[in-house]
Amino acid sequence: MFKKSTGVWLGLVLLISLVTVGSSCGPKEPGTPGGNGGGGGSKSYTVKGDEGTITGTVAFTGTPPAPKKIDTSADAVCGQKNPNLSTDDTVVANGKLANAFVYIKDGTLADGTKIGEYTTWPGAPTEAVLDQNGCHYVPHVMGLVVNEKIKITNSDPTQHNIHPQPTLNQEWNQTQPNGAAPIEKSFSRAEVLIPVKCNQHPWMKAYIGVTKHPFFAVSAADGTFTIKGVPPGTYTVVAWHEGPGKGTEQTKQVTIAAKGSATADFSFGAATASNPSSLEMMPALEIPVAGHH
Repeated sequence: MFKKSTGVWLGLVLLISLVTVGSSCGPKEPGTPGGNGGGGGSKSYTVKGDEGTITGTVAFTGTPPAPKKIDTSADAVCGQKNPNLSTDDTVVANGKLANAFVYIKDGTLADGTKIGEYTTWPGAPTEAVLDQNGCHYVPHVMGLVVNEKIKITNSDPTQHNIHPQPTLNQEWNQTQPNGAAPIEKSFSRAEVLIPVKCNQHPWMKAYIGVTKHPFFAVSAADGTFTIKGVPPGTYTVVAWHEGPGKGTEQTKQVTIAAKGSATADFSFGAATASNPSSLEMMPALEIPVAGHH
């Protein structure tokens, strides 16, 4: 009887040991680069009234590639609504670059906490819109906070097919006929940046930056950007612009004092310019609709 009980106990100990080892060696949650900022907490940030601002200008050195007229003959509606449609990979005016995505990648607040420890930010945006207008995505580059709703609208008298191609988030593609209701989606992981194409019109593209915080901006036509409400601290600020491969990044370190401001200027050049497109396009696909044959 004693030997039998001893065997049972030894078996239980061995089973518990195996379960413990299996848990410690199991797959880990993958990282989420793009405004992750280190840390894995779930704190809520409280506005203290001493937040500051990051401003800057994104320049372009050298001769930018000239826009190319897009052949829209595959869909006559596109040519009729937008007869001068051309590429917008590199939009430069007076040496200033538009459509650069600028965001805080990581950093430490003045109180020693990491920006990535916070998952709730007062005043964070709750909804953004990506429109299809003139067979063209508007805006070309945009930012979202994790789980923020994005509404995709179709302002064209033709059908589109929206197809984001994330690496960390769920990939999807969905047909949107003219006159259809907006498509509402969100992305649950930080990711910079997600390319978006249209399977119906291969020249259409956009980029979506998803971060864990609202500290991002897109450079305007004059190259300027402003990021407001930043807690005092020291941060790594990144400017991304589309280009060969997954695009090109520039990095700056900034420190913001209480109620202060910091400047982060960036410069891209012709060697990293994207023309033709850096986003691989596929031929238009026919997407079957349930119930139709």
